Amino acid sequence: MERIRATYRIAAPQAQIRARAEALAAEQSVEMPVAAIGDERVLRETVATVESIRPGAGGFDVTLGLAPATTGAEASQLANMLFGNCSLQPEVELIGVEFPAGYEQAFPGPRFGLEGIREATGVRGRALTCTALKPQGSTIGHLAKLARTFALAGIDVIKDDHGIADQAPHPFAERVPAVQAAIDAANRESGGRTLYAPTFSGASAALAAQAKIAREHGVRMALVAPMLVGLPAFVELRAALDVPVMAHPAFAGAVRIAAPVMLGTLFRMLGADATIFPNHGGRFSFSRENCLAIAHNARAPWNGVKPMLPVPAGGMTVERVAEMLSDYGPDTMLLIGGGLLSAKERLPERSREFVRAVRGTA
Repeated sequence: MERIRATYRIAAPQAQIRARAEALAAEQSVEMPVAAIGDERVLRETVATVESIRPGAGGFDVTLGLAPATTGAEASQLANMLFGNCSLQPEVELIGVEFPAGYEQAFPGPRFGLEGIREATGVRGRALTCTALKPQGSTIGHLAKLARTFALAGIDVIKDDHGIADQAPHPFAERVPAVQAAIDAANRESGGRTLYAPTFSGASAALAAQAKIAREHGVRMALVAPMLVGLPAFVELRAALDVPVMAHPAFAGAVRIAAPVMLGTLFRMLGADATIFPNHGGRFSFSRENCLAIAHNARAPWNGVKPMLPVPAGGMTVERVAEMLSDYGPDTMLLIGGGLLSAKERLPERSREFVRAVRGTA
């Protein structure tokens, strides 16, 4: 039986690593002493196997073979089998996962993917531009005015800041129609095709109500933090929304799962069409190697699963556009939020500078 191969970095001395690997295999499959199991079928088909042990940075890299059937082919149990109990062990980190051919078909994958977002925006042959409505606590009128300014500048995607949700100063049911109307008016004026991606958050009933409002007002993109709403809820919401879904990384760093695995591979398999991640050299400590690996996992060929659009972000500026294009190439969406808003009264011109820099017309 072909297995899911999950690789863990374990901080343990060499004398203990074999025993530690075998214990991890039991913990991540049957959660009991293997010697106590008398059913040969369970021993053969369910207990995880230790596939390899290799020296790694700060310890050893242990690859386990996990039986696909143990995941139930659903998001929460997949996460449990990959990194459930062992997430409580501070010396263990999940750094890689490979799925057997065909396993990915149990999950939705991107509905639109990179090409679908290009189709929706009409952008061909270059990277896309993206910005964020900030700050949380602003009036709806202020957010709608910002959206109009960004759309008239030619920015391709305008998303809510992920902190803007269904809150008193700007409730979803009032904010989303107002912002979408402002962008629609700007598009009619400019001939552009700017998309608005509001934040979807809350429990299942709230997400369903938000999806209904979005459909009624012509919203054509969505922003969701899969780790905040929960992976199964993310999969369900993706099915309910007939628009591209951009995954936000909030709370994804609360577990020791390597960013390329979580933000690149898993978010893609579960249905994200674009994935935001903190670019190196910004407000976060991600390395360039990690960022390039996220982008690779987002776009690499994968048994018919559509490629996902990588979205480097996190304290980026217009001055770094050329560097980011060099790193990630044209099949990317560059996100600059606060770096534009810092221009204050020069916001319209700074936004146009961003657009020109990405289009190569600066």
